[in-house]
Amino acid sequence: MLNKVKLIFSNREIVLKILITFALLLVFKAGTYIPIPLIDTDNVRYVVSGNDFLTVLNAFSGGGLSNFSILALGISPYITASIVIQMLQMVIPKFKEWSESGEVGKQKLNRWTRYTTVVIAMIQALLIIFSLGSKPENILQATVLEHNNIYWLFYIYMAIIITAGSAFTMWLADLITRHGAGNGSSMIIMAGIISSIPSMFATLGNTFLGANFSGLNLFFFILICVLYVALIVGVVFFEGAVRKVPVQYANRQAGQQGSDIPIKLNSANVIPVIFASTILSIPLTIIGVMGLTTDTSTGAFWVNQFFSTSQPIGIALYIILIVFFSFFYSFMQVDPEQIADNLEKQGAFIPGYRPGEDTKRQLSKMLFRITLIGSAYLVILAMIPIIVSLSFGLGSSVTIGGTSMIIIVGVAIETLRQLETQAETKDYQGFLG
Repeated sequence: MLNKVKLIFSNREIVLKILITFALLLVFKAGTYIPIPLIDTDNVRYVVSGNDFLTVLNAFSGGGLSNFSILALGISPYITASIVIQMLQMVIPKFKEWSESGEVGKQKLNRWTRYTTVVIAMIQALLIIFSLGSKPENILQATVLEHNNIYWLFYIYMAIIITAGSAFTMWLADLITRHGAGNGSSMIIMAGIISSIPSMFATLGNTFLGANFSGLNLFFFILICVLYVALIVGVVFFEGAVRKVPVQYANRQAGQQGSDIPIKLNSANVIPVIFASTILSIPLTIIGVMGLTTDTSTGAFWVNQFFSTSQPIGIALYIILIVFFSFFYSFMQVDPEQIADNLEKQGAFIPGYRPGEDTKRQLSKMLFRITLIGSAYLVILAMIPIIVSLSFGLGSSVTIGGTSMIIIVGVAIETLRQLETQAETKDYQGFLG
C-alpha cells in the first residue's frame, strides 16, 4: 500500500490533479455556507434535525441543506437522474441504442441526464421547501412574512436558486472528472459525508460526555466508536470481495492461462438503500407538506406506521425494498444473458458448462447466490445505524453510518485504483521514452 501511495505522489501530473480536486471540493464546501436570501436558517436547521430523511440528505450535501444554502441539494439530483436514465434504457429502445453506440451515444445520454437533473432538482427543491414551510414562519424571515398572502412566490424563487445550485454542483463534478482525480459526482458525495462526520461525533460527545457524563455513558461512547471502526473494516472487506468465475477459450492450447469474470459481492453498491429510503420518504414528505401530524390525523398515524424506519412495519418494509432492489439492480448491472452471448461470440466458455443457455443458467445461479449474501450485507449495514439510534436514544444526526461508509470506502478504493493505473501508465511511458 505504501508503495502505491509513493508511486502516485511521485508523479507530478497526478499530484496536480489531486490539488485541483481539493480546490474544487473547497469551492463546493464554501457554497454550502452561502444561505439563500430571506431564509430563517435557525428554524430550518431545527426542522431538518428532526427529520431522518432530511438529515441523511443533509449529510450527502455536506451540510448545505441545514444551512439552506444555494447548494442545499448538492449532487443528489444528478445521481437520481443518472439512475433514472440508466433504468429507462431497459424500456426505451432509443436510450438502449445510444448506450451501445460508443462515445457519441454516451454524450447524448449525458445530455439527457443533465436535462433530467434540472427537472428533478426543481421537484425536489419544491417538495423540501413546502415540507419545511408548511407554515411560512418555519422558513421565511419576519420581514417576508408581512407578504404572507404571496409567500408561495418566495418558495418558487428559492426553488429556482436551489436548482441553479444543483446545476453548478454538477458542473463542479464534471470539472473534477475531466481535470481532477476523476469520479466527480462520487467525490462530491464522499466529501459531503466526510465533512458531516466531525459534527456527528461532536453530537455524540455532547450526548454521552456532556451534562449527563457518567462511567456508563463513557462506556457507551467508546462502544459506539469501536462499532464505527469495526464498520469501516467490515465495509472495506466486503466491498473488495469478488467471486471470480473462470473462463477458458476454445482456440487456446492446453496449458495457456485463461481469464475470469469478476462478480462483486455487492454489485448493486448503495443504490438499493437509496431507492428504499427514497420510496419510504415520499409518503412522509407528502404528510409533512400537508401539515398533518400523527396526533391529529389517523391517516398520518398509519402512514408513519408503514413508512417510518422507527416503527416495526416500516423497518420490515425497508428491509424488503432493499432486498428487492439488490436483486433488481444486480441483475441489471451483471446481465447473465449478455455475458453468455459475449462468451459464445469470443469462443469462450465456463469449464463444465456448454456455451449458450447452459452458461446463462449457471451465471444466473451464481449471481443469485452472490446477491443473496450481498443483500443481507446491505440490510445489516442499513439497520446498524437504526438499531444504535433506537438503543441509545440518539438523534437522527448520529444515524449516518453503514450506507455512508459504503460510499466513502467504495469511492476511495476506486479513486486509488484509477490514480495508481494512471501513475503506472505514465511511469511506463516515461521508461519507454
